[in-house]
Amino acid sequence: MTLSTDDGTAARVRAPHLGGPSVVALGGGHGLSASLSALRLISERISAVVTVADDGGSSGRLRDELDVLPPGDLRMALAALCDDSEWGRTWSDLLQHRFTSSGDLDGHAMGNLLIVSLWERLGDTVQGLDWVGRLLGARGRVLPMASVPLVVEADVAHDDGGRETVVGQSRVAVTDGRIEQLRLVPADPPACPEAVRAVLDADWVVMGPGSWYSSVLVHLLVPGLAAALEATPARRCVTLNLSAERGETHGLTHAEHLEALGKHAPGLRVDVVLADPSGVDDPEVLAEAAAALGARLVLRPVRHRDGSARHDPLLLAAAFRDVFEGTSEQPL
Repeated sequence: MTLSTDDGTAARVRAPHLGGPSVVALGGGHGLSASLSALRLISERISAVVTVADDGGSSGRLRDELDVLPPGDLRMALAALCDDSEWGRTWSDLLQHRFTSSGDLDGHAMGNLLIVSLWERLGDTVQGLDWVGRLLGARGRVLPMASVPLVVEADVAHDDGGRETVVGQSRVAVTDGRIEQLRLVPADPPACPEAVRAVLDADWVVMGPGSWYSSVLVHLLVPGLAAALEATPARRCVTLNLSAERGETHGLTHAEHLEALGKHAPGLRVDVVLADPSGVDDPEVLAEAAAALGARLVLRPVRHRDGSARHDPLLLAAAFRDVFEGTSEQPL
């Protein structure tokens, strides 16, 4: 079938065949949502493995008050997997709805409250997420990367020569220094068993886009999940951000993003690095950085037509489809 972007550009996206390939997407926040919004157009066999280190906003408040996994990134992944029907759009909007009041509900997302309510009633995190997915008619499954809430720590170097340890995902995401090392607390958290099984059974694993350190690389610090990512027979695709973000990766080139990945997961092999050419300063340098991870670089236009740092779901779906089917053009 042919789908069209907002500016009328046609993107060829093949309808799922027998459910499509089995794909695991790792990340959190808006970056993971971008991947899932594209992947749901080409497969119904999707597992989102989501960071559980958020400590800000509604998620942080619920985490502290009720001693639960922070639900916000899980909620966003579920909303992204809703299909483009009246039912899907309505439930997606409802999950994302935030209350505005002068009381304790102010700032809370409706979806966060729904998810935590199911966790309390069922006593099982994964079962609760599966129930929300069934209610929404989500095209895929959403799983936490670990079974306990996590704290992100980063060793940060500043331009003036100073160094500090930044604690908390919300603070790491906006740090103005250069991150040298990333850690989780606890250092050896239990991986979600269902997430490990999904990675081992996948045809493809997709990492990124998203906040590189606080949403993407943190998955590599959960020992059980990292071991599964190295052992899986699945092929691995790294999707790069469209431009440098303010905060944790400010000033980093795309090649340096890949170098950071290699530093935190030296045993991980990558098959494909997918990037939009509009954000790549030096394709040859990026291709060399990809090759250092065992990957080939594929450059495809996936940026939204308004020129913002947003991925167009249809263009990204077409790029994923070609990568998965081995029909993407040779790099450079």
